[in-house]
Amino acid sequence: MEALKYDSNGLLTAVAQDINTGQVLMVAMMDAEAVEMTLKTKRAHFWSRSRQKLWQKGETSGNFLEVQEIKIDCDRDALLLQVIPLGPTCHTGNMTCFYSDLDGHDVA
Repeated sequence: MEALKYDSNGLLTAVAQDINTGQVLMVAMMDAEAVEMTLKTKRAHFWSRSRQKLWQKGETSGNFLEVQEIKIDCDRDALLLQVIPLGPTCHTGNMTCFYSDLDGHDVA
C-alpha cells in the first residue's frame, strides 16, 4: 500500500464528519503520530499547530470523536474521519465548527 503524503511540516488535513448525519464537524491537521493514535484508540487525535503538540479531541471537554471509518483522498494527502460525536464538536459549544455563513464583509 502506498504511504500517506504529509506536507513539508509532516502534516495532512483531516476532516471529521458525523457518520450518521453527514454533517462536517471540524477540520484539523494530523501528523503520523496522530494518525497512529487515532487508529489505535478509535478516538480522533490531531496535531495542534498553535500549541505544537498532539491532542485528543475531547481530552478536556469530554466531547470525544469516536472514529468509525477513515477514508483517504485520491492524492493520499487528506483524510476523512467518519465519526460519532460524543457531544458538541466545536470549542464554542456548537455541534459543528461550521455554524457561520461567509458574507462579503468577511473576505479579505
